Amino acid sequence: MKKIGLLTLLIMGTLLFALAFTAAAAGPRASVAPAVAPTSPAAVAPTPMPPHPRVEHALEALRSARDHMAHAEGEFHGHRDRAIEHIDQAIHEAEICMNEP
Repeated sequence: MKKIGLLTLLIMGTLLFALAFTAAAAGPRASVAPAVAPTSPAAVAPTPMPPHPRVEHALEALRSARDHMAHAEGEFHGHRDRAIEHIDQAIHEAEICMNEP
């Protein structure tokens, strides 16, 4: 019974984590002007950030949670399979977010 509770908390925490960062990424963004103009060509070309780093982290967490659920012992009266389905749906939605500009 403790394993079911722990797995439930793990799944819910991962889903809430993913949803929180997805909602934060969809929120309004303020443009920030640089305080100081760059003076050298090396300062002009910093390494580009991925377009959605938080969504990428959420995807990693969801994939990890799916792996944990897939390798969990027991069926939990079908709840394990349903949890995996929900995680797959969340992964799909997060992948759609990654393709958004």
